Amino acid sequence: MESAIGWTPKARAVLAAASELFYSQGIHAVGVDAIAEHAGVTKKTLYDRFGSKDRLVVEYLVDREQRWRDFLLPRLEAAGTDPASRLAAIFDAVAIWSGDHGGKGCSMINAHAEISDPSHPAYAVIIEQKRWTLALFADLARDSGAADPGAVAEDLMILHEGAMVTAGMGIVPSAYDRAREAALRRLRAG
Repeated sequence: MESAIGWTPKARAVLAAASELFYSQGIHAVGVDAIAEHAGVTKKTLYDRFGSKDRLVVEYLVDREQRWRDFLLPRLEAAGTDPASRLAAIFDAVAIWSGDHGGKGCSMINAHAEISDPSHPAYAVIIEQKRWTLALFADLARDSGAADPGAVAEDLMILHEGAMVTAGMGIVPSAYDRAREAALRRLRAG
C-alpha cells in the first residue's frame, strides 16, 4: 500500500508543475527533471514527495478529475432535476472548463493515448473517470424515461467525448454547442 502524500507547499508546487507540463506537452514527453525545474525544487524533493513519476501521474489525474467534479457538480445542482437541463449543464460546463483550463481536449483521453496498459497505476484512474461519466449519463437517461437508458447513455457519452476531442483539435466549429444540441435531441428521442 502506498503511503499518503504529505501535501507540503513543495509537493503542491510539484503537482502544479506536473499538471501544467503533462497537459501541455504529454506525460511521456515530460521528464522529472523538467517538472522539478518548473516547480523550483530538486529531483530529490520530487521523489521524496511522490516516490515515482508514475505516482505523480496518478496524482495529476486524480487532482484534475476532482477539480472537474468540483466545477461540474454545483452546475448540475443549479440545473435542477429536469434531465434535459442537467444534460445541457454538462455540455455547457465542459465548454467553459475547456476554455478556462486548456483547449487540448480531455486530460483523461490524452493520458489514455499514452497509457493503455491496465497494469499502469494511472490506468484505473482514467477508466474510472469515464465510467463515472457514463453512469452520470445513464442516470439522466433513466430519469428521462428512456426505453433503453443504457443505449441512450452510450450515445450521450459518444457525443460528449467526441466533442472534447474535436474541440481540442479545432476540427469542428462550435463542437460543444453542436454536441449539446445533438445530445438533447437524443435524450428527448429516448
